[in-house]
Amino acid sequence: MSHLRQNVITKDWVIFATERSKRPHEFVRSHDDLPPELPSYKHSCPFCKGNENPSETEYFRVEDERGWRVRIIPNKYPALSPIGDRIRHSEGIHRSITGVGYHEVLIEHPDHNATIALMDISDVINILRAYRQRYNAISEDKRIESIIIFKNHGESAGTSLEHPHSQITATPVVPSQIRYRMVEATSYFDDMGECLFCYTLRDELKAKERIVLETEHFVTFIPYAALSPFHLWVFPRKHVSCFGDITDTELLDLAYSLKTVLAKLYYGLNNPSYNYTIRSMPTDERQSDYFHWYLAIVPRVTKAAGFELGSGMYINPAMPEDSAKFLREIDVSSRI
Repeated sequence: MSHLRQNVITKDWVIFATERSKRPHEFVRSHDDLPPELPSYKHSCPFCKGNENPSETEYFRVEDERGWRVRIIPNKYPALSPIGDRIRHSEGIHRSITGVGYHEVLIEHPDHNATIALMDISDVINILRAYRQRYNAISEDKRIESIIIFKNHGESAGTSLEHPHSQITATPVVPSQIRYRMVEATSYFDDMGECLFCYTLRDELKAKERIVLETEHFVTFIPYAALSPFHLWVFPRKHVSCFGDITDTELLDLAYSLKTVLAKLYYGLNNPSYNYTIRSMPTDERQSDYFHWYLAIVPRVTKAAGFELGSGMYINPAMPEDSAKFLREIDVSSRI
């Protein structure tokens, strides 16, 4: 029969439905569903090399003898604005705050058809260095309480432009999802005297069956109660609360881990849509004993529907142990 598992970090209950269960290979994207092959340059693409707007603000760039490799620019349609004061309003149950913050686009590569899974490792390092630089720069703004770095890859993940890019948003409040994780982590620390994330990592390393990749500084695994098939977490081995504190050595190792895992998804599931996000401490609480930053990758191989919307629970038709074994056995060493 079906059974439920609870994710101790998020407190989500997940239904693993035996009657709906699928083997990992059943999630491989059909060739009929693949988009047409992209060119390396597109005249109408504002992110392609040579199409830069000379009047556009550029927050950061990485370049070499070939020109720019990574650029960070404002989002053309920003959800938040860096101009103005953070002002709260409260009248009874009606609360609001001015929409001050940042909404930036990180253009990951000059080529229109590039993708992290197939990039040179040096290009992935450039992306992560740019994340860190902007994370730390934005953290200096006292109006900002939370910085979210994320990527949408593929139509099912919500991407609106084909050219490879990520986004950086900075908000004047801590989102409830992050705050809730902090509350649970604080409660566990108060009860047990240790970090819940470190405990989870130690438990996964002991079990081994959900591990996908281990490197010197990072462990990639599918959580015991993954919300969806192939849902991955990349945890630093060392307890660090803030992504902005990643060292150069750790950053190189993270680049290898990210590229390798995305290559496993690319070749194993035929380039599925996915989202990834970096979950880190709020800017005014840079370091703590109870929170541990990490990177989450969510392949969009299933769709949430009415049950998920109505209950807040998820039905996962794939066992995490099977999904992890499938990815672990995909050899991409000769392709990266």
